[in-house]
Amino acid sequence: MCVGLSARVVSVKDDTALIDAGGAQREISAGVMEDLEPGDYVMVHAGVAIAKITETDEEEAFDVMETLI
Repeated sequence: MCVGLSARVVSVKDDTALIDAGGAQREISAGVMEDLEPGDYVMVHAGVAIAKITETDEEEAFDVMETLI
């Protein structure tokens, strides 16, 4: 089973994005995403942004993760 993490993009430089996931920031690969901008929300898997999501999607994913842990 694969688990993705929802996060907000803080900054983008070249093919790397700085994300904020529940207050924790880290750099991830953003090379497969087009037009990624600060403020966007993404789903992250294995250190790679794999899809843009809405803010509502991010809130729902965060709530689910909070319930599980």
